[in-house]
Amino acid sequence: MSTTTQEVIIVGAGLSGIGTAYHLQQKHPGKPYTILEARDALGGTWDLFRYPGIRSDSDMFTFGYRFRPWQNPQSLSAGGDILTYLRETAEENGIDRHIRYGHKVMAADWSSADKRWTVTVDQGGKTLHLRSRFLYLCTGYYNYEEAHRPTFAGEEDFGGAIVHPQFWSDDVDCTDRRVVVIGSGATAVTLVPALATRAAHVTMLQRSPTYVMTLSNRNRIYELLQGRIPDRWAYRLTRWANLTLGMTLYSLSQLFPGRMRQLLMKGIAAQVGPDVDVNEHFNPTYNPWDQRLCLVPDGDLFHALREKRATVVTDHIDRFTPSGIRLQSGQELPADLVVVATGLQLKLLGGATLSLDGVPVSPDETMIYKGTLVSGVPNLALAFGYTNASWTLKTDLTAAYFCQLLKHMDKHGYTTFVPRPEADVEARPFLDLSAGYIRRSAHLLPSQGSRRPWRVYQNYLLDALMTRYGRVGDGVLEFG
Repeated sequence: MSTTTQEVIIVGAGLSGIGTAYHLQQKHPGKPYTILEARDALGGTWDLFRYPGIRSDSDMFTFGYRFRPWQNPQSLSAGGDILTYLRETAEENGIDRHIRYGHKVMAADWSSADKRWTVTVDQGGKTLHLRSRFLYLCTGYYNYEEAHRPTFAGEEDFGGAIVHPQFWSDDVDCTDRRVVVIGSGATAVTLVPALATRAAHVTMLQRSPTYVMTLSNRNRIYELLQGRIPDRWAYRLTRWANLTLGMTLYSLSQLFPGRMRQLLMKGIAAQVGPDVDVNEHFNPTYNPWDQRLCLVPDGDLFHALREKRATVVTDHIDRFTPSGIRLQSGQELPADLVVVATGLQLKLLGGATLSLDGVPVSPDETMIYKGTLVSGVPNLALAFGYTNASWTLKTDLTAAYFCQLLKHMDKHGYTTFVPRPEADVEARPFLDLSAGYIRRSAHLLPSQGSRRPWRVYQNYLLDALMTRYGRVGDGVLEFG
C-alpha cells in the first residue's frame, strides 16, 4: 500500500476526461494533474462499445471539442473514427503521459483537517492511496460492467444466441442469419441497418415507438467552407450553425409538439414507403424531445425497411421459443440471433463512494451548482453533459469554468471551495427526460435547483453566459 500526493486528480480518460485535462493544462500549466482510468485504454464509451455500426448519436461538429476541429465532413461518424480523434487529441497535447491505466477508483474521502482528498485505488489487486487538493469526476453516468438486461420467459428454450450490444464480441456472427433486435432507441436504430447488410433478415421488435429523424451524413456547410477559409474557422462556423439548428429544433418541439410530431412522421412516411405503417411504428405516445430524438444518417434505417431487408414490429414479448420469439398477439418471429438493445444501467461516479471525514455522501441528497459542483462537498467537480444536445458542449463549458474557479482561488489565496444552497432554492429532478434508464435510476441522481446558479438549463447559450461570464465570487460559493 502506498500514498502519493497530486494537485488535481481527474477520474476517467474518456471524452470528458481528455477535454478537462486539455483545459487544465492550457489555463494552469503549472498545476500537475493525473488521470486515473480503470480500463487499459483511453476512450471510455468509444473503446468499450464494439457492436456493428457503432457511431455518434450527435453531430460531430458539436460533439467534437471546441479547441480541436473535427475535419471529417461526416456528421454522424463511426466509433472507430471518434476513438482515433480522442487518441490523437491526447497524444498531440501530451495528455496521454498523465494517464494511469488499470487504476480503478474505489472511494474518495475528504479530510477537513488536511484540506485534501484521499483517493483509494485498486490497481490489479494492489491498493493505492492518492491524495489531491481537487477531484474532478469524468466517469460518465452508466455502468460499464452491467447493462439493463430484462429476462424473458423461455430464454432457456431458445436454440439461438442472445447478446447485449454493450458486450458485443468478434465471435458474434449475423451472416445469413435471422436476427431480432429488441429495442427502439439509439442503439437499436444503429444496429438494424448495419446488421441488415449481412443478415438474412433483421426485425426491430419494440414495445413502443421512438421519434426518429434523418440527418444528412455529409455536412454541406463544412464542405462549402473547407478549403475556402482556414479549417479552424470552417469548424467553428459549422459548429455554431449546427448548435443553432439543434437548439431551434428542441425549442420548437417544446413549443409546438403536435406540429413537430406531424413533420417527423411525414418525413418518415416519405422514406419508408407505403408498406410500413408509420402511425403504428413511428408515432410515440410522448411528445418530441420528452425523450432523446434518434438520428439516422442518410435515412439508412428507413432504406432498410423500404427495401425489406428489415422489418419493424410493435408488440410485447410473450416468451422465447426454441426457434424464435412468440409475441402477445400470437405472432412468432423466427430468429437465429437475438440482440437485446434494452438500454443502459446508470452508475454514478464510476461506482466509487464519496465521504467527508469518513461520513458517506449520498449523491441523491446533494444539489448541483452550475451543472458541475456538488453542494456541501469541497473541491469536487463532476462532468455531466447535455441530454438534449452533444455531451461535449456542456463538459467543455464546465471544464473551462473549473479553470476559471482555480484562477480565482489562486488570486485570493483560497485553498477550498464548497457550494451551499440558499434556503429558498427548491430541489427539482436533475434530468427532465422520461427515458427508461433515467426513470429507473432517478432516485440515485442529485437534484437541480429552482433557479440559477442551481438550475440545469440544458441550453448551451444560457449555460455559457452563466459559466463564462457569471461572477465566481457570487456569495453562493463558500471559500476557505
